[in-house]
Amino acid sequence: MDDDALAEDLRQVIGDLVRAVRAADTMPPGEAAILGHLDRGGPRTTADLAHLRGVTHQSAAKSVKELLGDDLVRAEPHPHDGRKLLLHITDLGRARLQRERAQRAASLDTAIRDTLSSDEQRRLQECVSLLARLTSHLTGR
Repeated sequence: MDDDALAEDLRQVIGDLVRAVRAADTMPPGEAAILGHLDRGGPRTTADLAHLRGVTHQSAAKSVKELLGDDLVRAEPHPHDGRKLLLHITDLGRARLQRERAQRAASLDTAIRDTLSSDEQRRLQECVSLLARLTSHLTGR
């Protein structure tokens, strides 16, 4: 197998896996992504979130409006620019995000246990560090 084929196969399989795991989600992906960014990166503006997600400001604002309405995020005036709002994840939002993450992990765990032998599970565990190294190289982190 040539390098290009490996890269394309890996891209395809990882994309399919991510979509399959997300099928268990109970909230829209845009909202879950925003909660994830606020949880990992701290307070952000709607424009920041749109940029991080690679979506339009309007799309991010729609998700933010839903999250505000459900008390999963709260807004406060930006300390350096009074025209902007700084969004924070709430305790309720953090709990909801944690439930989403746990549900994804449980779905994947069940698939791993139901599908892979003990030896295959060990081999998959070895692949996780390789995927982490690839991710680190691609993101620079």
